[in-house]
Amino acid sequence: MKVHEAEIVISAVSPAQYPDTPLPEIALAGRSNVGKSSFINTLINRKNLARTSSKPGKTQTLNFYLIENTLHFVDVPGYGYAKVSKTERAKWGKMIETYLEQREQLRAVVSLVDLRHAPSQEDVQMYEFLKYYEIPVIVVATKADKIPRGKWNKHESMIKKALSFDPADTFLLFSSITKQGKEEAWKAIEAAIK
Repeated sequence: MKVHEAEIVISAVSPAQYPDTPLPEIALAGRSNVGKSSFINTLINRKNLARTSSKPGKTQTLNFYLIENTLHFVDVPGYGYAKVSKTERAKWGKMIETYLEQREQLRAVVSLVDLRHAPSQEDVQMYEFLKYYEIPVIVVATKADKIPRGKWNKHESMIKKALSFDPADTFLLFSSITKQGKEEAWKAIEAAIK
């Protein structure tokens, strides 16, 4: 998809605030510093529509981005960030769960993991949650530029094994620096919203 128009439409904390449109939605989930904002910005050819932050845990709402008046990207609060109180984390958890379980417009979740590391417990839980609710998953391993190409396969295998990855799902390597995986990501998203 060639993106010329993209804007944030609302930061929501409850279903009452979700945009009232039939447009398909793609949610983006991942650990706080996995590179979600960079992924969004790369896909929509913007430097900073989705705010990247050196302080993880900045996104505390469901941020709906309208892309080309065709679909919404929904940026979900990053999980696994320690500086947030347990009650705050539980609130986010509930908010995310409500959205993922109940939103009819949701077509797929882009689950971002860091290619450099084995998936965290939260990464695994997120993947299992999505599989349990039969929500289509696109696993995107970010920061591919930080690892020599010769080691990609080894890291990919490590991640797939830890997630008990379902071969029916899409798995792709991504780098916001080199744009590796950008086309593949759009292909997977476009297939999901058809």
